Parts: sequence; C-alpha cells; structure tokens
Amino acid sequence: MQLLQYIKSFTNLPDKSIQNTVQLLNEDCTIPFISRYRKEMTGDLDEVQIGEIVKYKLQFEVLEKRKIAIIKALDEQEVLTDELKAKIISSNDLIALEDLYLPFKKKRKTKAETARKNGLEPLAKIIMSQRATDIESIATKYINNEVQTKEAALEGAQHIIAEWINERTDIRNSIRYQLEKFASISTAVIKAKSEVEKAQKYRDYFDFSEALNRCPSHRLLAILRAENEGFIRVKIEIDDEKAIAKMEDRVINSKNECAVQIKLAIQDSYKRLLFPALSNEILILAKEKADEAAIQVFAKNLKQLLLGAPLGEKNILAIDPGFKSGCKVVCLNAQGGLVYNETIYPNAPQNDLKVASGKISSLVNAYKIEAIAIGNGTASRETEQFIKNIKFYKDIEVYVVSEAGASIYSVSKIARDEFPNYDVTVRGAVSIGRRLADPLAELVKIDAKSIGVGQYQHDVDQTKLKNVLDGTVESCVNTVGVNINTASESLLSYVSGIGPKLAENIVAFRAENGSFSSRNDIKKVTRLGDKAFEQSAGFLRIKNGENPLDDSAVHPESYAIVNKMAKDLKLHISDFIGQTAILQKIALENYCTSTIGLPTLKDIIRELEKPGLDPRQKAKVFTFNQNITSINDLREGQLLPGIVNNITNFGCFVDIGIKESGLVHISNLSETFVSDVNAIVTLQQHVIVKVLEVDIARKRIQLTMNFK
Repeated sequence: MQLLQYIKSFTNLPDKSIQNTVQLLNEDCTIPFISRYRKEMTGDLDEVQIGEIVKYKLQFEVLEKRKIAIIKALDEQEVLTDELKAKIISSNDLIALEDLYLPFKKKRKTKAETARKNGLEPLAKIIMSQRATDIESIATKYINNEVQTKEAALEGAQHIIAEWINERTDIRNSIRYQLEKFASISTAVIKAKSEVEKAQKYRDYFDFSEALNRCPSHRLLAILRAENEGFIRVKIEIDDEKAIAKMEDRVINSKNECAVQIKLAIQDSYKRLLFPALSNEILILAKEKADEAAIQVFAKNLKQLLLGAPLGEKNILAIDPGFKSGCKVVCLNAQGGLVYNETIYPNAPQNDLKVASGKISSLVNAYKIEAIAIGNGTASRETEQFIKNIKFYKDIEVYVVSEAGASIYSVSKIARDEFPNYDVTVRGAVSIGRRLADPLAELVKIDAKSIGVGQYQHDVDQTKLKNVLDGTVESCVNTVGVNINTASESLLSYVSGIGPKLAENIVAFRAENGSFSSRNDIKKVTRLGDKAFEQSAGFLRIKNGENPLDDSAVHPESYAIVNKMAKDLKLHISDFIGQTAILQKIALENYCTSTIGLPTLKDIIRELEKPGLDPRQKAKVFTFNQNITSINDLREGQLLPGIVNNITNFGCFVDIGIKESGLVHISNLSETFVSDVNAIVTLQQHVIVKVLEVDIARKRIQLTMNFK
C-alpha cells in the first residue's frame, strides 16, 4: 500500500488534498502555514485535518522502516521466500507485521528450543500430522541422554507444538478478538498497603471489575497508576475455556492419541505463551488509547488557556500573596517591564494593614496602575479582601490570576536571564502580572505540563504528550500572531518556521539594531533564509511600520494583489483598510491567479476589514463569594460563583475561591445527556454551581450545574 492509500484509509480525505499536503510537508512547510496560506493546494483543509495527515504519514514511515528491517533480517537468515516477502510488503499494521516475523525472530532460550536440541522436533511433527497410532511407543525411540523417559519426550514435543501454535496468526487473531470484545479488567488491593494514607485515593479500585472496552480513559490511567505505586494488582481476564476450545477447533482434526497430546500442548501454549503476551498487548493498546484521550483533553484545555482573555497593555500591580513571608508586590509598565518591587505584610501573623495599605495606594498613584493581579495561591482570598478594602482615587479592577506554573517559571533559565538580579519571589509575581496582560505571551515560557490543566500527564507517553502540546502552543501563537518588536525569545520560538535558534537571533538583532520597521527587514536576521521567511512572515506583526500590511495576517507574497486592488480602486492601501463597505464590493474573481484563488482572497479581505484583530476576548473581573474561605465553610445546597479551571472526560473542576476545586461530574453538567464536556463548558468560563456533597476528610467537593 502506498502512502496516499494508507492515509486515505484513516482520513477519507480527497486524494489531491492528501498529495499536496504531503508535498508541502516534504518541503518543510509547517501546519499553521499550510492551513492559512496554502488553502488552494489542500482544498481548504484545517489544522486538525492536516495534523491527521502528519500523524498517519509518520505512522506509515515507521511501518515502512520496520518492513525494511524485517526483510533484511529474514534475508540474512536465508528464510525469506517470495511469498513471505509479499506478505510483509502488503502488511498495513505493525502487529500483523510482527506476527509474520515471530516464527523467525531470534529468541532467548526457550523450552521449545531445548526440545529441538534434544532431537524432539521429528516427534512433534509426527504428533501434529495426527495420523500416528500408539504415540507412546513412538516416543520411546526418542529417549537419549538428555531425554530419559517417554514422558519427557512427549513433554518436549508438546513444548515445540505449543510454540508452533503460539506463532499461528489465525490463532493469535482469534484470541485478540476475544480480548477486544470480552476482556474484563479487575483489581484487588494489596492488603499490606490497604491502610496506607496515600492508597486511600485509590479506594474505589481496591476491589473492582469492568469490561476493558468500557473502561474510560481516566479510570484506566488511575488504575494503572495505583498498580505502579504498588497499592493494587491488576488482572485481565476472558473465558479461558472458550478460548481454548476455539483453539482446539482450529488445530485438532482427529480423535486419536495425537489429539490428546495436542490438547495438552494447546493448554500449555495458551497459558504460558499466548494469553500472557496477548493480554499484555491488549492492555498496552488500551493504555495507548487512554493516553491519546488524556493528551487530547490536555491539548484542548491548554489551547483554551493560552487563548484566554488578555487585559492588554496596561500598567499592572501584581501580588504573589502569602502569610508569614508576606506578599511580594511588583509594578509592571504597559510593556510588561518590571519598574518596582516591594514586600508588604497585610495578613497574619503580622496583620500590618495600615502600612500595607499606604504602600499599595502610593504605588497605584506613582506608577499609574490600571489593574491589580493577585495570585490564587496561599492567602489569595485574604489578600484580595485587603486590596478591595482600599479606597483608590479611581476605579482599579482587581483580578485573581492562576499561579499554576509561576513557581516553575521563577526558577527557570528564562526567568534568570530576564531577571538576573531578582529572586524567585519577584520573578513569580512578575509572571502573575504578565499573564493577566497576555496569558499566551507569558505561559509559553512555562513547560505546558506544569500549567495545571491536564490529568495523568505523568502517566501518559511523554514523547506523544510533548509533541501534541508543542503543536498546540504553536497553533495558538500563530493564530494570534506575534509582535516581532516586543515578543520574547520564548514566544518567537513558536512562530511558524522560526524555532529556538532563529528566535535567539531575532532578539539579538533587535537588541543591536533596534526595532524592525518592515517585514523585509526580517530577512537581515542571521540564518533567516527564504524558507523561514516564507513560513513565518505572515504570523509576525510590525506595529506602526512602513507598510500597513505588515501589521496584518496578509502574507507578503500577496502584497502585489492588494496593491493591485488599491490601484484599481484609485486609493492608497491605508485608505481602504478597515473600510468594509469598499472591500465587500471588490470582485475577487478578477484577482485570481494560478496559485491564489478565492479561499485566500476571501481571507485577505477579512483581514483587511479588521487588520491585526486579536481573536481573543477581553479579560473580565470575577468575584468569588466572600463568605467562603475554606472547605469548612461549604454546605450542601449553597449556590456559588466559580471559574472552570480544568476539564476532563468525566467532568470539569471549578475554582470556587478556596484551596480545593470542586468537581462537576459529567452527569451533573446539564439536565440532558452530555457526551462531550467541552460542548458545555470552556476553561476559564464563569459559572454558578450548587454544592452537592462535601467530604472534608478526603478534601473532595461535588458540585452541580444542573439545578434550575
């Protein structure tokens, strides 16, 4: 099967779309660039569809590489026949491919290998022929120094037959089918660990059983984590008798003594070889599916968080709250620069409210503060109440901002490079303030796994997780666009076609030569060649530059068409940017070329109508219930405002202003059936929830949104 057919079998996309997308990928084009600027070639595929093509292209390449390795190995063993080679080449599945290779795979010392060395393979072949009678007498002929009894000879022959049966593709697939359809996963607590405090969160799995194909991803990952931590044992089961009976039907066609020996070999093959390997295989496949589901949930949450509402370029006072160690206060200018830092002690044990209030008022006035950001960690509620009690000379909006990942940033190389003369507490407070101004620009500096919007991130395949999350960050950065004159090295590194090294070069060029005045200036950056410029230019913005199009998503390769539109309208480009009435009258079909068609032209018009428009919403102030400061204040039936701070396949978690987030189970999201949590709520959404249950001992809060 060729690459086109392979990808199409999974995606069912048009042939031309697949072919052209693969061509673009082979030319080192990025997914954001292809989806935005090559719509005519792809048939207007979106990022998700292009991502699927990338996924199956890589999968196909892994498969082809493995075929080459297997064919080479078989050829070296001089066992490669034309028929076997044809089967290998036509195989479309790694598992099927490994089954073909299994009989020839070099094995460690096995019972069957020992039996062969002892000269028992001819006896095994006689038994498998199922024509011999008085097999015990025949077995006596194979007694030797290593095989001293007929029983030992028959047992050795059974080991060889068991291996043959284990290598039969039809039998392996039969058991795979039964595992896929009927396997159950069961758990049992390890009694010696049952009272350990850490084990209590896995109490639901101390004695548990469920059909494996009905076990949701989050539950399977929780079970496997509990097993890895040594609290439970996990077992995969099917109807063994039924499985063995099906094997006998496939192998045995007689009722003589040979059949008796083969039955014993079948039981041995199933219990010792087939079931252990294939039950492990089905569990690995289930884990891979669970990983994929968990990673996709993580990616969706991350995307929503990165595209969270920015406050914009404002003078911000940010506070990293605390008790004994005080609250670290920083003042940031509209560009996110640190202009002042201070520590105040408004909370216990000092309770120095008068001095703290005076300092905050003074800073707000001195630095013309427009908004205050307070981290949502320890002492957050107390600090928020303290700030709201201060009488400012003007209205100052107060925001509670997630601290997730701020501590990771504060000790990172990025933070040390940005603020070499400040300690981690100052850096953490700066991160809180900056993520209010622009969540995307600040959060890209933090390892996505540390941002706190996923579950089981340490349990899933780390390579796959990193690839998906990096792709998500890249997609978000390029969706919004980047101001090349103010963006950090971290932010620039995610721009299509740039990467870490070119990002470093851009920042260095900017430091030495000042701001870029046009997109063409970008070509002056060291090692930024034509390909990198092609891939990145449309996503880089230049504010107040020489060409107004440089602050838009119109790609430089399309500037000539826009110039022609302006010439035909007898206007300067700046005269019709933002003029919807004029732009909508342009006959786009007059500007189609061999490479640019209506999809791209429509994108150009949309961009000219609102050039450089940030697709994100604006930040909104949120106020928690001031009477709820800890889990002990909660009562069943209370209605509380909250913010969705994590989404899983089984529900969403809601921050209600205390240390513990509450869970709204998927069954409590709506009065109607919900199959996709993301269809009901989004990350950072402001919601009203009702308290269903409070378990103070386990620090669990059950909430509902279905109470109307």
